Amino acid sequence: MRSRVGFAGQLLARAAAGLDRAVTLALRVTAPELDTEPGIGTGHEARVRALREIEARYAELDLSGFYPEPRRVEPVARERRSFGGGLHRCDLVWESVGETFLPELSETYRTTTANFVAHARLVTRGEPRPIAILVHGYMMGQLRVEERVWPIHALDTLGFDCALTLLPFHGRRAHPSRQGLPEFPGRDPRFASEGFRQAVTDLRELAGFLRRRGHPRVGLLGMSLGGYTAALAATVDPGFDFLVPIVPLASLADFALEHGDLPEAPEPRALEHELIERVYRHVSPVERAPLIASERVLVIGARADRIVQFSHARRIASHFRAPLVSWHGGHLWQLGRGQAFERLGELLRTLPPVGTLPPASDHAFARA
Repeated sequence: MRSRVGFAGQLLARAAAGLDRAVTLALRVTAPELDTEPGIGTGHEARVRALREIEARYAELDLSGFYPEPRRVEPVARERRSFGGGLHRCDLVWESVGETFLPELSETYRTTTANFVAHARLVTRGEPRPIAILVHGYMMGQLRVEERVWPIHALDTLGFDCALTLLPFHGRRAHPSRQGLPEFPGRDPRFASEGFRQAVTDLRELAGFLRRRGHPRVGLLGMSLGGYTAALAATVDPGFDFLVPIVPLASLADFALEHGDLPEAPEPRALEHELIERVYRHVSPVERAPLIASERVLVIGARADRIVQFSHARRIASHFRAPLVSWHGGHLWQLGRGQAFERLGELLRTLPPVGTLPPASDHAFARA
């Protein structure tokens, strides 16, 4: 679905794209250079050598056990102030998965002790209802902000509870003295892989707890990096009832290419791109088989997105054989998202029945 946009809308879309570019440039000015990141090396030849060594390291291991079986977690719950509109707010914490898959990453990865406490905030009404786990984007994760970013009241109207989650090294899971960008995903594919492994495990363990709590459906909505992570989780665990990646990242190699992190010369650029694709294969949602039926998936992209280009949403939708809808704005200034989110409402209302979904307004997301 692509709505028609008038001249004024086109001008606003260009402004939204400009905002994306400006924010990206500002981050690049303050971000560490690729060549200074551990595990990557300096210059093309060193990066190629490092990437090939990482690929060989994973090749010698049995990756079938990369994602651990989820534990039966019993989070500690803390009631918070009412969310408003009759909704209740409750924070959950539990111990996140502790061991890294690569033993040599353990010391570096475990430096931030706060990262090993998983967090979720439930926003619920009365008896447990179907629930959407909401996965935020890169550099996000402040729960008060996330409550405003996500259309929680619209989901409530559709009869869905919500669970806001935190990605590794974000929000309350960040090192208290950290300044600058989160460590995850970072530039080292080994470190990023450990982060995705931890994030997927957190989502699976939270989902298990929510099912035991009585929520009849548990699905995933993820935005940007969270869209990538949610899609990845749906290639690891067949138990999720629905999946909606929103302005999702699909490929870290494509992202590096689009943002000028690869060499300018065609052959070195193509080689590095191919190697990055290969070293991330075990944590890439488009390199793994989906474990969710396509009719349970909807992908939402942004036509003017200049942070994660629209091609990423198209690639996720193609891989999951799912419908792709879009808004005409950008990644940050999400012009037209209410209409795109209407399709989300349609998906949630037409899921195969588990009991009976409460009746919902046809325009629950019109103000989202």
